Amino acid sequence: MFNNSSKILFLTIMIIGTMITVTSNSWLGAWMGLEINLLSFIPLLSDNNNLTSTEASLKYFLTQALASTVLLFSSIILMLKNNMNIEINESFTSMIIMSALLLKMGAAPFHFWFPNMMEGLTWMNALMLMTWQKIAPLMLISYLDIKNLLLISVILSVIVGAIGGLNQTSLRKLMAFSSINHLGWMLMSLMISESVWLIYFTFYSFLSFILTFMFNIFKLFHLNQLFSWFMNSKVLKFTLFMNFLSLGGLPPFLGFLPKWLVIQELTFCNQYFTLTIMMMSTLITLFFYLRICYSAFMLNYYENNWTINTQFNNMKPNLYLICTFFSIFGLFLISLFFFML
Repeated sequence: MFNNSSKILFLTIMIIGTMITVTSNSWLGAWMGLEINLLSFIPLLSDNNNLTSTEASLKYFLTQALASTVLLFSSIILMLKNNMNIEINESFTSMIIMSALLLKMGAAPFHFWFPNMMEGLTWMNALMLMTWQKIAPLMLISYLDIKNLLLISVILSVIVGAIGGLNQTSLRKLMAFSSINHLGWMLMSLMISESVWLIYFTFYSFLSFILTFMFNIFKLFHLNQLFSWFMNSKVLKFTLFMNFLSLGGLPPFLGFLPKWLVIQELTFCNQYFTLTIMMMSTLITLFFYLRICYSAFMLNYYENNWTINTQFNNMKPNLYLICTFFSIFGLFLISLFFFML
């Protein structure tokens, strides 16, 4: 990707678009930032050699254009209300803005485009869609004060993310449903405080990066590739599934820490019903991650007679192993620092 100068240009403009949205002080400015972000992300998605990525970029454009139109429409309504003293119910317009932003992110109940689109992307594009493209809409949602709609979206997102991933064999769809589940947690953390959201988002991005980085090196797209791969290196296979469990939020790993923070804050707020639903859904996601791990470790698979030597320089596996170390032992290290202070 970084060999292509136009891709670097579009990537820079995409980052600038998000920055404009986050720093703008009006809804129109935020809309402009989102449009710049969208128009620079689409060339990054489309690839001449791959028809599915072109299809995915078109799907992305249509859904985002719809969300942008609704957002612009509702911000104009807000402007009319403020400048011309027209009687309009403000909570209604805020709900329209909120729905448009939820559609932009791919949160349930507006999630239908997200797994289908992920199926046509390369891993690096998928990573950008799962992490960077969530920042601007989430920041805008934090400005709105509609708890009811947000709560409904949180509950639906965690349930859809858990149930949807149960029957998947494609790793990209698995990551997409996992992303929807995490999005529910992120929206909940946003309701608590922005700092909790920032911590959750940082850890989620880090863990997603490790997994997608590995999938990208070995060009893995389906579960059966995971099982029959890594025959010459059991360490790589073991660490990969450890990262899976960390992303799911299994306690001794780093992925549990942000969930722990959200659980703690929710118990302080007496939100036990929502918390129970979120934890049960996370247990379902952990179930299918564990099922994959059991299948990979316990069962015998066909091993190729020929070994495929993946050509990569020393930096890539070293970077992966360093990140994996923090993913597995991060919680211990943070606890250690906390006790030392």
